[in-house]
Amino acid sequence: MKITTASIQHHTLQFKFEAGTSRGTLKEKDTWYLKLFSDNKLIGIGEAGPLKGLSVEPLDQMETELEKVCEQLIGMQIPKSIEEAFEIAKDISPDGFPSIRFAIETALLDAMHDGKKLIFDTPFYQGKERIPINGLIWMGSEEFMQKQIQEKLDAGFDCIKMKIGTIDFETELKLLKSIRDKFNQNDITLRVDANGAFSPDEAMSKLTQLAALDLHSIEQPIKARQINEMAKLCASTPLPIALDEELIGVNAYEDKEKLLKQIQPQYIILKPSLIGGIQSTLEWIKIAESMNIGWWMTSMLESNIGLNAICQLASYLKVKMPQGLGTGQLYHNNIASPISIANGETYYDLTKEWEEL
Repeated sequence: MKITTASIQHHTLQFKFEAGTSRGTLKEKDTWYLKLFSDNKLIGIGEAGPLKGLSVEPLDQMETELEKVCEQLIGMQIPKSIEEAFEIAKDISPDGFPSIRFAIETALLDAMHDGKKLIFDTPFYQGKERIPINGLIWMGSEEFMQKQIQEKLDAGFDCIKMKIGTIDFETELKLLKSIRDKFNQNDITLRVDANGAFSPDEAMSKLTQLAALDLHSIEQPIKARQINEMAKLCASTPLPIALDEELIGVNAYEDKEKLLKQIQPQYIILKPSLIGGIQSTLEWIKIAESMNIGWWMTSMLESNIGLNAICQLASYLKVKMPQGLGTGQLYHNNIASPISIANGETYYDLTKEWEEL
C-alpha cells in the first residue's frame, strides 16, 4: 500500500487555566498534525507539537518544513516494520526539528496498522493495562497550588510532581511539607521540577532542604549547559537529580553517551517531541540503562494524538514507575480520545472513540 496524499493541519490548543512554569505562563499551544492518506482513506496521523521557549525549532518555519516532508512521503510505500519506519523518518526529517521527526515516526507506525491509532500493539491499547502517572501541580499562587494538590490527592494519585521556582522558596517548602505532614513517602511519592530555576551557588542548599522532605527526585535544578556544575551536584546531591532540558539538542549517539558519562545523573526525563522522536528516546534509554541511570517519560503538552503515541511507547517498554502522562486534560479543545485517567493511572477506554480531525 502506498501513501497517495499527505497533508498538515494546524491546531491551537487552549489551556483551561494559566499554566505557570519558571519560564513563564502558558495560555495556548500551537501544534501540527501530519496526516497520511491512501486512496482518500486516512491511514496515519502524527503530531508535531513544539513548545515555545523550550523547543529548538523555530515555530514560524514549522509549516514550511512539514510541507516539504509531505512532498517526500507522497508515493512512498507503507513501512513493514518499526525499524523501516524509523529509517524513513530519519531520512526525511529536517535537521533541528525534533517534533517533526516524532510526528513522522508516529504517522508511519499508525499507517502500518491501517490508521487505527495503534502505534505499538500492547496491552495498553487493548484496554487491559494501566500506566501509573504523576499528578502535576502547576505554579501559581499558594492558594491555587494548594487547591491543585488537594484535587490530585482526592483523585487517588499516589505520585505528585510539583513545579517550583517561581513563587518564593519558603512557600514552596511549606506546600510540600503540608503533604508530608499527612502522608509519608510510602503513601505519597513527591517529585519536584525546578526547570533550571536555581543558581549553581544556591542549588546545594536548596537540594538539602528539599531532601529533608523525603522527595523522590528533582528535575533540572540548574539551567542546562552548565555541565561541570551539574556533574558536581549529581556527585554529591542529597536528593536524586533528573536531567530534562539538558537532553535538548543532543542528537548523536556518541554525544548522548558523553553527556551522561560526564554528568552521571540519577535519572533522565524523556520527552519524544523534544529529543528527536521515538528512536532517539530508545537510544537514550539504552545508554542510560548501561550506566545504571533511571528514566521515565513525560509528554510535552501534546494533544491526545501525541500523548497516545507516548503512552503506547511506555506500555511497549513495560514501565513500572509513574510516568508524566497526565496532560491530556489540560485543554478546552483537545482531540477527544479513549485515553482516560482514574486513580492516578492512565488507560485506554475502549468504550470511547477518537474524534475525527
